[in-house]
Formats: sequence, structure tokens, C-alpha cells
Amino acid sequence: MSVVEQVTRAHLVTDSPDDHVVVPVALRYDPDADPASVRIGLPGTVAADHPGSPDWVLDRDLLERGLRAPAAEGDVRIWPCGRVQAVVEFHTPKGVAVVQFDSSALVRFLRRTYTAATPVSH
Repeated sequence: MSVVEQVTRAHLVTDSPDDHVVVPVALRYDPDADPASVRIGLPGTVAADHPGSPDWVLDRDLLERGLRAPAAEGDVRIWPCGRVQAVVEFHTPKGVAVVQFDSSALVRFLRRTYTAATPVSH
């Protein structure tokens, strides 16, 4: 089975009305290493606040559920924001990172993960 990687752009939500930060986010799924999880790689200090890894690892099911209704697990919360966006909130000991995605990018990524996880019959 093959690894699925997708880089997308997301908006880092801040408390400043003038600060509209667009960041690259790496989405990764490796069905051989961990078929139930996806990784979200955030840039710079946002990722560095999370101990042990520059990526956030979360259940693929959590990401899917969070696109339809508010969902939470551990340090991650996800919820739909209007009809075309989703918000992912990452909690660390140093604070909270809030990232807003176009839902279509996350849906496209999830579809690719299910295709990658399906064994090909011969």
C-alpha cells in the first residue's frame, strides 16, 4: 500500500484582526505504519510546541467526523465552519493553535487515504 501525502494551505487563526496568516500544512497517511491515523504537519513554532514530534497524529476517523459535526479526542478538536471550511484546534502546554482549512482539501485527502488503504486484489 502506498503513502498518501498532500500539502495544502490553511489559515492560522490569531486574535489580531489585521493578522491573516496563510501557512502550508502537510497531510500524511501511511497505511503500513499506522492504518488508523493521519499526520498533520504544521510549520515552525506551532508544531514545535507539541512534544515528541513536529507532526500531530490523530485518528483518521476523528478527522472525518469533525468535518460533519464537532469532534474531539485528546489535544485535538475539529468542527465544521460554515459549508466550506473546517477548523482544527491543537492544544499544547504552551497554548492553542487554531487552523482553518477548506473542507474540500481535507475531504480530498481522506478519499485518497481510503483508496491507499484498500488492498488491490489480483
